[in-house]
This record gives sequence, structure tokens and C-alpha cells, in this order.
Amino acid sequence: MLTYNTQLKDIKIPEYGRNIQSMVDYALTIEDRDERNAAAHAIVRIMNTLFPVANKNDEDAQRRYWDHLAIMSDFKLDIDWPFEEVITEQSLTPKPEAVPYDTGIIGLRQYGRNIESMVAMIADMEEGRDRYELVTMIANQMKKNLLAANRDDNVDERILKDLYEMSGGKIRLNPGDIRLHEYNIVEPATKKKKKK
Repeated sequence: MLTYNTQLKDIKIPEYGRNIQSMVDYALTIEDRDERNAAAHAIVRIMNTLFPVANKNDEDAQRRYWDHLAIMSDFKLDIDWPFEEVITEQSLTPKPEAVPYDTGIIGLRQYGRNIESMVAMIADMEEGRDRYELVTMIANQMKKNLLAANRDDNVDERILKDLYEMSGGKIRLNPGDIRLHEYNIVEPATKKKKKK
């Protein structure tokens, strides 16, 4: 009966092929340390022959072969390594650094942190046309966000009140001062299958 590759053990580094992996597996079973060292050196010479580097004296390239040997043996090969620092499993998959998250509390969650930070920036701007246009754009975005969250009446008044609160009283607008866009909320269509 034929043996298929799918039935065999996985190869750690597929570039070297199943024969090199079999040699490494055999080297792990050798009990005599000197014999095991000789086998490891022979495997590295074969790897170097099959996948030569341009400069034979390149220490990094030679070290790479030994690192690959360690990886292929699951870091279990007990030999006299020619390099002082041997690659370890921990050095291959180092623990990632913790991602710093801003855990500050969002005042009005329906608008989000970005809107809150933009309102804080605009609150300190001088009065003028630029500030008015920015406030209008932010208020329109707030209206979209609010309508997505819930569909109340008097949305415009609520947004102006929320803008006033978020800015610490620095952005005060009356309903007659600003005109917000009208948004039509479209309900998602539900597809019903027809019975045949």
C-alpha cells in the first residue's frame, strides 16, 4: 500500500524536504553524544550543499543552518552547538508588548471618542467662520450617530444641548443659529423567499 505525504508527520521547514527532516528525526534517536554531534554536522553539510550560499565563510549563513536544525528538531537535539547562543523556541515567538489602551470614560457614548476630542479642540478655537463650519460638520455627524443609535424627536435640540455639555459651555448655539441636515432613515430590506 502506498504511503501518502498527508499521512506522514509534518515537516518543520518544508524547504529542506522530507529527507532532511528524516535525518534530523534519526539524529534525535542516537544515544551516543559524539555520534549525535557527527550526525548534526553531516546534516548541516548536506543542507549547505543543497542550499548553498554565495559566501561559504559567511557566519550568519552558517548560523542559519544550525538554527534551522534546531527548529527542525523541535529544539530537542542535545549536541555541542558551534555557536554560543542557540536559538530557542521563546526567541522565535517572543511575547508581544502590551498595547496601551485609553481607558478614559466617554461622556456620551453614542457619539464616540473621536467626536468628543474634536469638540474639545474646536471649543478652544477663536470665534469665526472656520469654527462655525467645523461645528456645523461635527453637529451633522453627531446627528447621524444619534439617529443610528435611536430615533427620537427633537434630535436637533438634543445635539445642541450635547454640544454645549461636551464643550464645557464653550459652544453655545441656538436652534436658529445652525441648520442641520435632514436624514432619511431607511429600514434594511428583508428578503422573503417565495414559496413555489
